[in-house]
Amino acid sequence: MGHRLFVGVLGNRNSGKSSTWNTLFGATVRTGRNNRTLTLYGGECVRVFLISGSPEERQLYAGDIIENKDCCVILCSMQYIEAVRQTLNYVTENDFDIFVQWLNPGYSDPGESYDRLGLLPWLIGHEATVSMRDGKVAPQHRTEEIRQFVYGWAKARKLTFSCP
Repeated sequence: MGHRLFVGVLGNRNSGKSSTWNTLFGATVRTGRNNRTLTLYGGECVRVFLISGSPEERQLYAGDIIENKDCCVILCSMQYIEAVRQTLNYVTENDFDIFVQWLNPGYSDPGESYDRLGLLPWLIGHEATVSMRDGKVAPQHRTEEIRQFVYGWAKARKLTFSCP
């Protein structure tokens, strides 16, 4: 059982990645320097670190952002471009459990696209949990999926606490 969880929302530019995080937190959120509290269920919360703007779009290395964070749950936007492999390599090399939600089609995409980068077999081969969700529809269902996954993972590791 892993000790850190990486939750990635993968998609093209303007696919709904930020909308996913904003809906999950119930407010507009951005990457910060500090951990934040994510409300789960029944008055329970967990500490997370959010990378809202994808490292690939910002031409940053995810490892530089994540490496000194003491948080067990990392939430990260990931742009569907070749450079995303650097982010994925970092999390696998650092023994994260991985959950990826691929927004396909994304909000601004003309339609569903095939996996031209071959990420799905790679993710599955690295024991990631992967889901594909429609970024054109309201984000409530996909954010609920993320909340449920994080809750189950964090609860099993006794990382949840009573919300302030």
